[in-house]
Amino acid sequence: MTDHTRSVTFTLNGVECTRTVPVRELLSDFLRHDRGLTGTHVGCEQGVCGACTILVDGTPIRSCLMLAVQVDGSSVETVESLAEGDELSSFQTSMKENHGLQCGFCTPGILMSVTAAQRQGRSAEETESEVLGGHICRCTGYSGIRAAIRQTWMEAHE
Repeated sequence: MTDHTRSVTFTLNGVECTRTVPVRELLSDFLRHDRGLTGTHVGCEQGVCGACTILVDGTPIRSCLMLAVQVDGSSVETVESLAEGDELSSFQTSMKENHGLQCGFCTPGILMSVTAAQRQGRSAEETESEVLGGHICRCTGYSGIRAAIRQTWMEAHE
């Protein structure tokens, strides 16, 4: 009989993590069920909606399309890593102030993609069109999210 598990070691939200995982377990399922990080939402399970977006080595990825074994040796960040204690990140604060969320299902993925864009120095216009274009939000009409992106960039460049 073949062993259908592998040991993986990676950094998860700044903390080293070693686990034995089934080789076919999706990263989204591992994060939600094994690690209890339920901020990673699973929507379409096809990589289209963006709700499951996390950062792997600083790059936004759809965790529903990646196996947990693939993060061996990587740094993984989920939405739970953005706030420091009770202090929200600048973009989280902007989302709150601009009513950029309603049901909140898509919000974690958007937060992660926009955070990566901000770290990469992408413009607000590029983030609004290209980054936000990879996420489906059925509640907001995007106007609050776009306002939050612009506010975050304006505050960062004051």
